[in-house]
Amino acid sequence: MSSKAALFTVQGALIAAIYVVLTLAFAPVAFGPIQFRISEALVILPYFTPAAVPGVFVGCLLSNILGSGMMLDIVFGSLATLIGAVLSYLLRRHKFLVCVPPILSNVLIIPWVLRYAYGAPEMIPYLMFTVGIGEVLAIGGLGNILLLALEKYRGVIFRTNAA
Repeated sequence: MSSKAALFTVQGALIAAIYVVLTLAFAPVAFGPIQFRISEALVILPYFTPAAVPGVFVGCLLSNILGSGMMLDIVFGSLATLIGAVLSYLLRRHKFLVCVPPILSNVLIIPWVLRYAYGAPEMIPYLMFTVGIGEVLAIGGLGNILLLALEKYRGVIFRTNAA
C-alpha cells in the first residue's frame, strides 16, 4: 500500500471513528423522529478530503448498526449520508454549499425510513420538517462552524501526502 493510500485509509477511519463516538455519546437525541445528530456536522469534511466520503458513510453505517438495528435504517439511513457526502465532495469548490446535499438527502430519505422501519405514525411532511430541523442545526449550523474552524488548519489536518 502506498503512503498516499495509507493516509487516505487512516483519515477515513478516523472520521468514521469520530462519527460513531459522537453519535453514540449523544444517542438519546441521535435516533428517532426528532433527531439531532451532532456527528452529522462531519458531513462537511468532503470539502477538505475525499477520504471523508467513505469515512462518514462507514461511521454512519456502524452507528446505525450499533444504535438502531433496523435493517431499513441501517441501509437507507447510511445511503442518505453517502449520497450527501458524495454530492458535498462534488460541490467542494463552493464552501458554503457543501452542507446542502446532506441536508436534502436526509430530509428526503430519512422520513420514509422512520415511517416504514419504525412505523412512525406521523405524516411524511411532518417527519421531513422535524428531520430537516435537526439536519439544518447539525450540518448548516455546527457543520459550517466546524468548516470555518478547520479551514485554517487544512494543510496540517488534511494533508494529501504522508510525512
